[in-house]
Amino acid sequence: MELLTKRLKLIPFDRNDLDFLHQTFTDPFVRKYLWDDEIIPRELAQEILGTNHAHFEKSGWGLWKVILKESKEFIGFAGLWLFFEEQQPQLLYGLLQAFTGKGYATEASNAVVDYSFGLLGFHNLTASFDAGHQPSEKVCRRLGMKKIKEEVVNGKPTVFYRLDKS
Repeated sequence: MELLTKRLKLIPFDRNDLDFLHQTFTDPFVRKYLWDDEIIPRELAQEILGTNHAHFEKSGWGLWKVILKESKEFIGFAGLWLFFEEQQPQLLYGLLQAFTGKGYATEASNAVVDYSFGLLGFHNLTASFDAGHQPSEKVCRRLGMKKIKEEVVNGKPTVFYRLDKS
């Protein structure tokens, strides 16, 4: 289930990727918005890898590691994940800071959107992020998503965007 773009290769995380995933989730830049600046334990990253594997096996979706085609460098992740007890997963991504501002988040997210609408047959896709997080809002807008609501979730103002299959 590899996804390819002009500059990127997206490969599902596997159980041997604990170091990649944990280092990314605990990176100060990534964890600020993904984990509310909490440093998660390796055991939680291991649990997420197991859940990710199960999601791919059962439903064909999960988190992909994002790799630059040319240099084969790991730069972050993109994919689909369940939040807020919803029935359908949301778009999610996180890049290491050195790789932001280059269009990689939009490129990887667009590949996930295409996969979601094409192979998975989704009719819409949502994304949510902390209110005021401009980079995530820009990615959503570049993907053609529209703001649908803003509400407080777990004590934090959260913005929701949605893209309908056209």
